[in-house]
Amino acid sequence: MTEHVDPRYRALDTWDSLTALHAIWESQIAAVAAIGPALPGLADLIEDALPRLQAGGRLVYAGAGTSIRIAVQDGTELGPTFNWPEARTHYLIAGGAQALSVGVEGAEDDAGDARAQVAAAGIGAQDVVLGLAASGRTPFTIAALQAARAAGALTAGIACNPGTDLLHAAEHGIVVETGAEVVAGSTRMKAGTAQKVVLNMISTQIMVRLGHVHDGLMVDLRPQNEKLRARARDMVARIAGVAPERALDALERCDWRVKPAVLVARGSSPAQADAALTAAGGRLRAAMAGPDT
Repeated sequence: MTEHVDPRYRALDTWDSLTALHAIWESQIAAVAAIGPALPGLADLIEDALPRLQAGGRLVYAGAGTSIRIAVQDGTELGPTFNWPEARTHYLIAGGAQALSVGVEGAEDDAGDARAQVAAAGIGAQDVVLGLAASGRTPFTIAALQAARAAGALTAGIACNPGTDLLHAAEHGIVVETGAEVVAGSTRMKAGTAQKVVLNMISTQIMVRLGHVHDGLMVDLRPQNEKLRARARDMVARIAGVAPERALDALERCDWRVKPAVLVARGSSPAQADAALTAAGGRLRAAMAGPDT
């Protein structure tokens, strides 16, 4: 369907800009709405992924063209936002890193390269591999999921066409039927939007479940600039219920780590805060409920 011409947009090139923009906007809304039926499957995927990631596995993204560029954007932001280690994010990119900025002809058809990349990365049983292809037919991505699955990894295939090989190659086949594009075959549009939202949902909920979010706040962010340091101070003050000055002092005593700083602002020593968080599996809510905090 993503390659089909939608009859509603056949005269797109004759419309004025406002009319065309309305049509493109409405198509984007439809793309997000198409995710609804996939929510139960996404929830199952997240629940299956958690034990592997809790055991130290990697989050791996596989794809070609627009799909992998969207995936790299998602994965790259996990470090600064949730302090997810960069070493635990990996990308299987058709055509290699150069394909993130330029088109590499034929790369998406190279199944052999996909298998080689899986082997080189040492993909194994603790890893979670997300393969994206709007068409669901991309040979590179299908081969990557097949090889990763054979190596014992948990695999998910995310496609915008039903019944495709990518969905069958993965343990979790997630279909988001976005239908024909405003510009036929331009899957950077509706399909790309849907893929970005799906990845936002998967990665964010995984990070929430792993304890990187407290009361809707990114309590494991890396405060690497003035804006983020001010955000960290405000988070500590809000969660601990203390003045900003006390929050700032606690952060400085805890090397600008928000979660231990909350406990220090509430009266713990840095060593006690670290011990409480370790005992609580890194979850601030549980650490705050402990007997010594």
